Amino acid sequence: MARQKAIALSDLVQDQATRVVLDGVPMAVVLDGEGNVHAIGDTCTHGEISLSEGFVDGDTLECWAHGSAFSLCTGKPLNLPAYEPVPVYVVEIEDGDIFIDPTVTKEIEL
Repeated sequence: MARQKAIALSDLVQDQATRVVLDGVPMAVVLDGEGNVHAIGDTCTHGEISLSEGFVDGDTLECWAHGSAFSLCTGKPLNLPAYEPVPVYVVEIEDGDIFIDPTVTKEIEL
């Protein structure tokens, strides 16, 4: 599978997560306070909750249900109760649109 248009950059709200589904893969796409765009798996590894309904704080996304925070850069959980990381996707911005390949995740050392 190749990269796909996920959303227009102008549709993102700074420091808020937006849910995007590409080929059945749910993702939380975030425009952080420094203008960087991140895409991580949208499902909390602790409670099967949509992370895009959570809270962005710097480069973390916190699950609203149980408080686990995940790094937007690595997908690693930063606190309990989650202990498994979420996938992190490569984001490309072209002509004001965000493109993501839902089959390719970043290689992150655990």
